[in-house]
Parts: sequence; structure tokens; C-alpha cells
Amino acid sequence: MTQATRVIAVRHGETAWNVDTRLQGQLDIALNDRGREQARRAGLALLHDRPDVIYSSDLQRAHHTALAVAEATGQTVLTDPGLRERHFGHWQGHTYAEVEQKWPAESARWRVREPAFGPEGGETLQGFFDRCVATASRLAALHPGQTVLMVAHGGVLDCLYRAASHMALDAPRTWELPNTGINRLIWTGENFSLVGWADVQHLDDEARDESADRVGHAA
Repeated sequence: MTQATRVIAVRHGETAWNVDTRLQGQLDIALNDRGREQARRAGLALLHDRPDVIYSSDLQRAHHTALAVAEATGQTVLTDPGLRERHFGHWQGHTYAEVEQKWPAESARWRVREPAFGPEGGETLQGFFDRCVATASRLAALHPGQTVLMVAHGGVLDCLYRAASHMALDAPRTWELPNTGINRLIWTGENFSLVGWADVQHLDDEARDESADRVGHAA
């Protein structure tokens, strides 16, 4: 019988574009000062978990968060582009309000989480979900019986939550995706299951989350 893999999934620290409610997608945006401090604290909080390996999206907001954890745990970081945020095509760089104003019909399809919809030049929600779950499954399968830390993005974590809880892609999000929130799952060799979600005890103040009026598409 395949040994289960413990998976710890962490969202990157805060960026200036998170504050501005601007869609980052796969644009390479740096952490702000608050985000760097969040990453440092996440590293200290994860010391007792003793992850066997750390994987990260290759976008710097996730990679630099992972490096802060690795500095605390004494490890190196392996990057995988499969952990990148959803590509939002020509919407990237625009605020949520601008997207709604400039592309109202497309924005409406996005807001109801239509699986087959994707902005021009970007990924469909279904394609993004398939990519995220396949990547996380592949990485977890490499480490049976071990603890794997994956540092990624809000959209990626949303996909993992849905996969582990068997939640439909078009179901409204009712769970949080805070910056540097620590989320725990188990990979059994066939699927994910939830252990714990959105642990932010390592932070002094409230971590930024994507609120309901931002459609639950953390970026």
C-alpha cells in the first residue's frame, strides 16, 4: 500500500498588487514589506513540521516566500511552473473594478465561475484546475510517507481545496485564502483530503484575503 504524503500548501506573502486589488496572474510581482515579514514568520511557524522537500511556483512572490521558509528550515527550494497562478490573459495588470467596467459580459461569466470560460489569452477555469491538481499530485507522489511543502498562489490553493473537498468549480467560495496561510492536506496516492485550512496564528494582524466582492479569484 502506498504511504500517504503530508502536503502543506502555503500562499505567498502580500504584494502591493494584492493591496490594490489588481490581477497579478502570471505577471512577476514582488512581495511588499509586509509580505516579506509574513514569509519570515511562516518559516518560523513551519519549523516543527520539518518538511522533507520544498516546492514553489517560479513567480517571485511565491519563490521568495518559499526561500524565507527554507532559510528557517535549512533547506533549498525547487521551483515548478505548474504551481503558477492562473493566467488571466489581457486582464492581467487590471484591477477587479477595471475588469468589470471594461469587459462586463466576460466579467459576468468569470463571476459565476464558468468552468469553460477564460479571458482572451488566458486559461479557462477548468484548464487551470486540471493543471494545478495534476502538478500537486505529481509532486506529492514523488514523496510517499514524507512531508511536502508547496508554496503557490491563492488560485492554486483554491483548486486544491476544491479537489480535496469534492467541491464543484462553479460553487461560490466560502473558505479563506489568506497571504501565508498554512493549509494541510493528505495525498493518498489517488486523491487529496483536507486536514486543516487557513492557519494564520503566526501573524500578528489580519492577513489579506480575497473577499466575496472580488469573486474569490485570489491572485
